Amino acid sequence: MIKVVRSLVTSACKTTLTRKRCSIEICGSKNCFDQLPLKAPIPIRLGIIGCGNVLEAYVPQCERLQAQGRAELLVACGRSSQRDRASALGVARFSTDESEVLRDPRIDVVIILTSMPEHARLAAGALETGKHVLIEKPLATNLEDARMLLKLADQCKRHLVCAPFTTLSPTFQAVAGRVFAGDIGKPCLARARYGWSGPWWSEWFYKPGGGSLFDLGIYCITSLTGLLGPVKRVTSFAGVAIPGREINGRRVVVEAEDNAQVLLDFGEACFGVVTSGFTMQQYRSPAVEIYGTTGTIQMLGDDWDPDGYELWQNAAGCWQVFKETTPDWSWADGLRDLVECLHDNTTPKVTKEQAFHVLEIILKAQQSAREGRALAI
Repeated sequence: MIKVVRSLVTSACKTTLTRKRCSIEICGSKNCFDQLPLKAPIPIRLGIIGCGNVLEAYVPQCERLQAQGRAELLVACGRSSQRDRASALGVARFSTDESEVLRDPRIDVVIILTSMPEHARLAAGALETGKHVLIEKPLATNLEDARMLLKLADQCKRHLVCAPFTTLSPTFQAVAGRVFAGDIGKPCLARARYGWSGPWWSEWFYKPGGGSLFDLGIYCITSLTGLLGPVKRVTSFAGVAIPGREINGRRVVVEAEDNAQVLLDFGEACFGVVTSGFTMQQYRSPAVEIYGTTGTIQMLGDDWDPDGYELWQNAAGCWQVFKETTPDWSWADGLRDLVECLHDNTTPKVTKEQAFHVLEIILKAQQSAREGRALAI
């Protein structure tokens, strides 16, 4: 049995603030890595499976870690058609056989960047061969696979981290610090948005196991749960607004939602809304807004690419604008955090338990849209 509980976690890391976190209890016993022998050799050796467009964010992150002597990318695995992309990014060794990554005894961390339906199978294979795992979102596409991964990570005594990594950005940390310090009073309402016109390079985004909530709304839900804690109830409208898409010159039928509005109940009359879809051409609005009893705070830009934040406090009677302090922050920052944890024998700041909860919210939102009713979590 898995249940989400609300807890406060304090980190000794200077850049991490005390904040509400989602944790999970499995069979009545809280799982953690505090006593596990997780420290890895230097440099930590990395292997990538999946060489799609997100590779362009992760290879530079690998290079930065390698320049610091903290990690080394040994191999990237993808389709033969992706060989040139990997080579252009500076990948020294390319393979089309995923087993070369999963079974290589030298590799400490497997980074999974494949299509979403492949995440659980590959993550399980990596954990079973004794490797730590970083997965691009989502953790899995169903709760059964997600539960299996959490239990497997604990049994194998290996870290499992999952994107999005929005809660690691310095701007998110600053916004969270304001909220947790009570600078806007008690949070009452929240809004998060992320969307665009939609991918044109692969049809799996529009097939079962894909969709705008798994690809886009997941960022918003991760940020809101990072600020406000676990969700207790979900109501959603989601559907297919554009029934046909052109993918690489071929017309495909859209089978997964491309348009969604999700209402989240955080308890104590605190509500949030997520606006997301492959239907948003452009926008000029905050990425995240939190409305409290004495003020308002809003993150500018996108939560995966923040551009500072604005703060209204009734006592001040004016908007205070805080410019972005880390414009080069990478949304692949979870890899840096994982590598640092392996060097320092600490626990990742982005937890698999929150990734599980976010997946649960998305699945409930999809179900709510189908059934037309609110669903408890």
